Amino acid sequence: MRVKVLQDKIFVGILEKQADEYIFSYNEGFMNDETSKSISLTLPKKQQRFRSKYLFPFFYGLLAEGVMRKMQCQKMKIDENDYFKLLIKTANYDTIGNVTVELF
Repeated sequence: MRVKVLQDKIFVGILEKQADEYIFSYNEGFMNDETSKSISLTLPKKQQRFRSKYLFPFFYGLLAEGVMRKMQCQKMKIDENDYFKLLIKTANYDTIGNVTVELF
């Protein structure tokens, strides 16, 4: 499963969940744009592809916490530990910062 990552509605890259890892890749056009900045200090633009066994902390930080997360999961019938599905359902329109995600 994969989603587009947008920063101020500009296509920045792709976040994928595979069987045993997450992969974030910057869009080549975004990488080549010298005026664009990385979405996070932990995902610097000098590297195009990142891999992790866990959801990257930057994206995890876009999720609600505590009671709010519990309510979202109950309402949307999502496992509280399925962070990727929760990200897909909640980070497509209302996030803390200027980064959102959307399905392809």
